[in-house]
Amino acid sequence: MNMWLSQIDKSSSTPLYEQLYREMKERIIRGDLAVGTKLPSKRKLAEFLTISQTTIELAYGQLVAEGFITAVARSGYYVEQVEELAYVEEARDELIQTESVKRNYNIDFNSGRIDTTAFPFNQWRKYAKEVLDETSRDLLLLGHPQGDVELRQEIASYLYSSRGVICTAQQVVIGSGTEQLMPLLIHLLGKQAIFAIENPGYPMTHHIFANNDRKIVAVSVDEEGMKVSELENQPATVAYVTPSHQFPTGAILSASRRVQLLNWASNKEGRYIIEDDYDSEFRYVGRPIPSLQGMDQRERVIYISTFSKSLMPSLRIAYFVLPKHLLQAYRRTFPYYSSTVPRLDQHVLAQFMQDGHFSKHLNRMRKLYRKKLEKLTRALDDYKPTVLISGEQAGMHIVLTVDSQLTDLQLVELAKQADIRVYALSEYHQSTENIYSKPQVLIGFGGFVEAAIEPAVKALMKAWTIKKP
Repeated sequence: MNMWLSQIDKSSSTPLYEQLYREMKERIIRGDLAVGTKLPSKRKLAEFLTISQTTIELAYGQLVAEGFITAVARSGYYVEQVEELAYVEEARDELIQTESVKRNYNIDFNSGRIDTTAFPFNQWRKYAKEVLDETSRDLLLLGHPQGDVELRQEIASYLYSSRGVICTAQQVVIGSGTEQLMPLLIHLLGKQAIFAIENPGYPMTHHIFANNDRKIVAVSVDEEGMKVSELENQPATVAYVTPSHQFPTGAILSASRRVQLLNWASNKEGRYIIEDDYDSEFRYVGRPIPSLQGMDQRERVIYISTFSKSLMPSLRIAYFVLPKHLLQAYRRTFPYYSSTVPRLDQHVLAQFMQDGHFSKHLNRMRKLYRKKLEKLTRALDDYKPTVLISGEQAGMHIVLTVDSQLTDLQLVELAKQADIRVYALSEYHQSTENIYSKPQVLIGFGGFVEAAIEPAVKALMKAWTIKKP
């Protein structure tokens, strides 16, 4: 029993039973205590360490519960075989050591960032307090698997008035982000589905298709959006598109191609369009672009969107709208599915929308982002024609075409050396076939304070050694 004497520190804030439990566990894992070794009785070990038997009983009890030792009636405690447990401990340590740390840049033109300073905290706090009232006990239980009807009704109403989406609350399915909802759609459409994706396009969605073992075909994008004529020559059965503001080019699917795409979906049974409307709220030129879903006469469009850009990324609330004929198939396919969004958050958002604060917030943010875009474009105008802008009609990012002998990846690297993060358009391509003759770089502006935009542009141009003409 001498092995335990130096390991118990009675002056430590760590409980004595926990000290003893940890030491015995480590010795068992290392093999210091062989399998089958009988441990001292609680009375003897308590006397030897001058601590209570209750302390020994708590330590032994935890070791029994975790399978390190076993208790034999009227005999005592014996060491168990724990090689597998030792392996788990080693693997956990290895994972901790290999975890990467994301680099922070002095200037980051990340297109996913929003303006956090303009968030309506007072109104949101008010509704959060009301939802947490004791009269809301029902919200502690599981709600409707597609999301609570209060929020689905608000979403359906908002989509009709703002995007021309025609649907009922029954057709809406709520989930915690596009990356959680897309796999549901992928499995609903079946293993035989072949997905056409935009090239260049949104990498996360492409990874989701690959992770779910679905075949994808890349379809080129130009200034009018996805080339539907190219799609028509592919074996695809489902087209995933961002028609209102193509990511990353910023192109808008032209009216003729919208009709062409809808006709493609209607011409053969089993074809569908997934319309990702990720940031359509922020359009700065002309009237809002109507949704494909609102134009669809054959129920071939599945509409998907999120509150990440319009409210906050951390809210983790997204949704899709199913054609009516797919609704029953969805419910049969996912009978045990529970909505992944907490009901408390759903009801805060529903009340926020019902009382008109969401619309007010969007109007305020649209004006704010328009000002930032104007500030950004004015700053970049000074560097024409070396640097040209595209995709500025909507959203929270633009594309720069740079008259340079360098590649877009080399321009990204030069920016990194100046502690600036920008994003090469080639990073969003499925292949090198459609790389443009001049380098193109994506920059976001939503997360900047207005006063920081012009200095950020100057720093980027300096990194690229581009001077005003």
